[in-house]
Amino acid sequence: MKILVTPTSFNAETRNTARDKLDRFADEVIFNPFGRPLEAAEIVPLLDNVDGYIAGLDHINRQVIEDAPACLKVISRYGAGYDRVDIEAAARRGIAVAATPGSNAEAVADLTMGLMLAVARQIPLLDREVKSGGWPRRTGFEIFQKNLGIVGLGEIGKKVAARAQGFSMKIRVYDPVADRRFIERNGLIEASLDELWRESDVITLHTPLVDDTREIINGATIQQMKPGVILINTARYELFNETALLNGLADGRVMGLGLDVYADEPPTDHPLLKYPNVVLTPHAGSHTLEARTRMADMAVNNLIDVLSGRTCSGMVTQTAG
Repeated sequence: MKILVTPTSFNAETRNTARDKLDRFADEVIFNPFGRPLEAAEIVPLLDNVDGYIAGLDHINRQVIEDAPACLKVISRYGAGYDRVDIEAAARRGIAVAATPGSNAEAVADLTMGLMLAVARQIPLLDREVKSGGWPRRTGFEIFQKNLGIVGLGEIGKKVAARAQGFSMKIRVYDPVADRRFIERNGLIEASLDELWRESDVITLHTPLVDDTREIINGATIQQMKPGVILINTARYELFNETALLNGLADGRVMGLGLDVYADEPPTDHPLLKYPNVVLTPHAGSHTLEARTRMADMAVNNLIDVLSGRTCSGMVTQTAG
């Protein structure tokens, strides 16, 4: 049994748990030689004679699936999202796809609140100025008792709501399959998107990237928002229309942005880099020891379950074969 593992953090930080279990199961384990998420053309040569693939943020498109060897039986995502995997192509080839939902929810919720505070109080800018010898007096923005809009009430959205309640925020949520028991039990307000755009002082995105959510933040929706809104995105960059986002920042309608996801990583020479009111983190939402340990354990268990013919709790799609 040969296994490919591409998440760059997997080997170093999970040696005593998931890696040991994988070593006991597999005859050979090979790792990502590039130290970053893989492009499609880089993946296929690494799949030679591979039975199972633990995937990071690699671009596993239709061509990768079609060119994969017949022995490949499972792609196990190290993370909750799977929009970079061509699910339909995998099903046609009889390749199972699994993920680790909920494994990074606490970590991403923490970072979301951190970005919210960092943008509202301009913490990174103040830090840089003090370290440069300055003693600035900049006026910030309190999030206490402000209106928070949460788009997507999955595991992460729920945990952000719980944290925001500690700041006495008035929380509106939008999710087409909303957990109404959770909403009622926690005193949240279920809102339409139009109402959420209109009423929120801070908007945070926690929705999957699908056709209906791609560029959900665009020129028209930004015009519906309060002038001076703060936007937070720890989900997927493609939820933004980039031109509209940049225009909103330039004209001040978007007062600040906290961002952990990008179209290209790292975002070299990107226009967002010039804005002092934009706080950027390097796709670090799941970068806690606890989250990475959970993700690794779940990803390895999913892979072993599929290759052993057992029921896999993290299955995204059943195989076609």
